[in-house]
Amino acid sequence: MKLSVRLFALSFLLLLNIASFSQKNNAVKVVKTNAGLISGITNQDADINIYKGIPFAAPPVGNLRWKEPQPVTAWSGIKKCDAFSASPMQAKPSPFWAWTEEFLIPKEPISEDCLYLNVWTAAKKPGEKKPVIVWIYGGGFSSGGTACAIYDGEAMAKKGVVFVSTNYRVGIFGFFAHPQLTKESAHNASGNYGLMDQVAALQWVKKNIAAFGGDPDNVTIAGQSAGSMSVNCLVASPLAKGLFKHAIAESGASFVSSPMRGSATLHQAEEDGAKLASSLNKPSIGELRSMPADELLSKAKIATSPIVDGYVLPQSIAEIFAASKQNDVPVLTGWNGDDGFLFGAPKNVADWQKQAAQQYGNNAAIFFKFYPANNDAEAYASQIANARDMIFGVQNYTWANMQTTTGKSKVYLYNFNRKVPASAEFVKYGAFHTGEVAYALNNLKFLKNRPLEKTDGQLADMMSSYWVNFATTGNPNGKGLPEWPAYNTKENMVILFDEKTAAQKLPSKESLDFLFTDMKAK
Repeated sequence: MKLSVRLFALSFLLLLNIASFSQKNNAVKVVKTNAGLISGITNQDADINIYKGIPFAAPPVGNLRWKEPQPVTAWSGIKKCDAFSASPMQAKPSPFWAWTEEFLIPKEPISEDCLYLNVWTAAKKPGEKKPVIVWIYGGGFSSGGTACAIYDGEAMAKKGVVFVSTNYRVGIFGFFAHPQLTKESAHNASGNYGLMDQVAALQWVKKNIAAFGGDPDNVTIAGQSAGSMSVNCLVASPLAKGLFKHAIAESGASFVSSPMRGSATLHQAEEDGAKLASSLNKPSIGELRSMPADELLSKAKIATSPIVDGYVLPQSIAEIFAASKQNDVPVLTGWNGDDGFLFGAPKNVADWQKQAAQQYGNNAAIFFKFYPANNDAEAYASQIANARDMIFGVQNYTWANMQTTTGKSKVYLYNFNRKVPASAEFVKYGAFHTGEVAYALNNLKFLKNRPLEKTDGQLADMMSSYWVNFATTGNPNGKGLPEWPAYNTKENMVILFDEKTAAQKLPSKESLDFLFTDMKAK
């Protein structure tokens, strides 16, 4: 009996030790933020600590709708931050065009209470001073959120950065201007609440990221599409001064007018806002704030995007850069080979030729040199290429040119031309808009129903290494990677990401120069 009791006791102690070891290896360290203690989860390999749904500002609901982000109310105890917060208020996601489920937010939850961010880190203790990447999602300023599968930060954290993704208000909740909102503002401005959310997130990172092992003085802002346009705005905004050291901008900027931009000025946006309020029979901001979010979303049909409000953006981005007033930091930027998409049905060859002749007059022959239209198929391909260049190419190309002439920091330019493998239904989209994100963040494992090849894994490893190197030093180059020369206006060197990656002169330089001259003149 004594032997049995002794064996039982030894077995019990062994089980306790195993349980204790397991807890120690799977437990996430509690982190102290400026508002309170938080806990999170570990990844499957137990080498990355993950904190999801960390509040960085008060919920922008009720009287805080259309207010700049307010401080978080401190909490007691330990807040569990182990799941994504609600995505910003927007229409429910539904796959369309090239964007399948992994490129979209989850179907729920979706809420105005959305100002939360997420952190992935391999740091074992505070003060390790790992470089930080803050990811800003796209979605045309009307949709998007951090919970999209392709924005997962684990793979980047494994490469040595602290990866942060942040929500910001979109649509009418993030970019609505109105004379009454301007009047009640201490800054005599309204409309750029989504951008102010991004600034608030960066301020949170500055105050708190050291506790996660990140370096608050080595932060890189990165984004794609509307996230790239947001990065462009933050580089231009005095509010973001000192909050980041480098900038990555994938397919998007706002230097010249394009179909992606709505009201450009505060006055125009205020007029649009007043008209909307009148159409809803809600003449006061108080009445608009009292509307349920779902009702406001369904009834408020208005284009929204960042504006020159005199506060977040004191002038247009082009004017800020021309005066060398931007936050002068190293920039990595570029666009995709098949970024273009059409607004409305494609035109046949006759209508396309007629439109081009009307738009370009004596320069139509030059236009058709770059965008030929000898038959319907060629005209369609040219419309897609022209849309790519007008909406994205000319914007990021202009950014690179202006940075080299009005800034001191280097800029690195890329073209992503890898036609993302796909089923017969999706293969036609090629190197589509957003297609590069899963490569840049090394997240190919989240892509569904795509016959990926060995070269795709190699390209993802290469691109993500460039991105991490850039976040670390402001230079994407590193051991084992093809040389990526800094861009300048004499040599116009760009790196082409494809089945074979190499640097060469920008292939579309002449067409982009032509478009820029025409768009600027108008």
